[in-house]
Amino acid sequence: MTVSGKVAFVTGGGQGIGKAICERLAKDGFKVAVADYNLETAQAVAEALTAQGHQALAIQVDVADREAVFAAVDTAKESLGGFDVIVNNAGLGPQTPIETIDYEVYRRTYDVNVGGTYWGIQAAVKAFRELGHGGKIINASSQAGQVGNPGLAVYGGTKFAIRGITQTAARDLAPLGITVNAYCPGIVKTPMMNDIAQKTADEAGKPFEWGMEQFAQNIALKRLSEPEDVAACVSYLAGPDSDYMTGQALIIDGGMVFN
Repeated sequence: MTVSGKVAFVTGGGQGIGKAICERLAKDGFKVAVADYNLETAQAVAEALTAQGHQALAIQVDVADREAVFAAVDTAKESLGGFDVIVNNAGLGPQTPIETIDYEVYRRTYDVNVGGTYWGIQAAVKAFRELGHGGKIINASSQAGQVGNPGLAVYGGTKFAIRGITQTAARDLAPLGITVNAYCPGIVKTPMMNDIAQKTADEAGKPFEWGMEQFAQNIALKRLSEPEDVAACVSYLAGPDSDYMTGQALIIDGGMVFN
């Protein structure tokens, strides 16, 4: 079985994990809609994929805006000639020690991480119905959505919520031939992670490398994840080998959480 010619829509596709997912799915044979709040980074990814012989399209979208998500999915469906997979990858990861949380950071993080997942699911279902077939919905949870992480009460709360949404949507949408799964990355080498490591190092008066090492020491494989590690997991969820899987949250964290 092949995914050649099928269409995948990836939010947060302009950098980090999302960029790696776009690259991997394009390599797998998907036409890829690179959706991001930052149109410039989305265009850079789409242009690079096109230069490699893949079919890709950059779309600007704020996933917290329900109407914008529906419009972006419609654009991808019409421009790329179909719609088969959505990867609700876009997210925010603020550090929030419990006593520092204010309404603004709480509201924005939930609107992007949780709201963006709801709207992506709804827009994908609409597209699948219009095309008369099922499809795959893939949501970004986290290792921090499996266990509580210090200083990440808001982010962790959103990622626990996404696991619950994934399970419920899997039951609700199974009769339509739609599977819904999630992936749970650990600590990934992304711009967001680099900022966190730098802040940790600065607070301790240590170099950047020291900050990164603090996060690697409790990983069984003793290294931080590359974005490509996560993209490989998403590739499985997007492809035919996962057709009999739904409602699951796959942990791809190098050995931080064992279930």
